[in-house]
Amino acid sequence: MRSTLVGFIAATMLLAGGAQAYPGMEKQDKTQVQSSVDLISVLPKPFPIEAVPFKDSKGAAVDFSQYKGKVIMVNMWATWCPPCVRELPALSRFTAKVGADDFEVLPVSIDLEGDKQVEPFLKSLGMENFNTYYDKEQKLGQVFPLDTIPATFILNREGELIAFVRTFVDWDDDKAVTLIKGFLAQATETEQEKDQAE
Repeated sequence: MRSTLVGFIAATMLLAGGAQAYPGMEKQDKTQVQSSVDLISVLPKPFPIEAVPFKDSKGAAVDFSQYKGKVIMVNMWATWCPPCVRELPALSRFTAKVGADDFEVLPVSIDLEGDKQVEPFLKSLGMENFNTYYDKEQKLGQVFPLDTIPATFILNREGELIAFVRTFVDWDDDKAVTLIKGFLAQATETEQEKDQAE
C-alpha cells in the first residue's frame, strides 16, 4: 500500500513538473516497430539543455557540464516502475558493449526517498554495484518531461539533446549499440570539421 501511495504521489509530482517541449517531441505517426530501439526519436538538430544539478551516490551535486566532451545517455527511472527496473540490467551492460571512453550512461533515480530506498532495492536484485544518480526533488523535470518513465535522453559532447525515448528500450539490442556508435562518429566528424575551420 505504501509503495503504491509513494508511486501515486511521485506520478502526480511528475505531471506537475514543467519541462518545456522541444522540437521532435510532437506525437509521431504510428508505424510498425521492429525493435524497441526504433522508438528512439532523433531530433532534427541539437537542442540546448540547461545544466540542472542532480546528486551522485555520495550526495555530491553533478550536472551535465561535467561530462562535456562525452556523448551521454541519461536514463530516468524509479523502483516503483516495473519497465524501468526491467531496463536496469541491460543498462548496466550497455557502456561496456559500446566500448568507448567518450560515452557515459547516467541512470538517475527519481525515487522520493533517494538512496535510502534505492540501495536496498538494488541489493535485493543482486545489483549492489550498479552506479545510479539521484534526483528525488525531480529538478531535471525543468529540462526533461518526466510524466512518463522510463525515459532516456541522449546528449552530444556539447551537452545538447540529440535524441530521446519515453518508454522501455531493450538496451541489449545490437541496434542500440549501432545508434550510439553513430552518434559518437558524428561527434568526432564535427570536432574534426571545427579543427579544420580554425
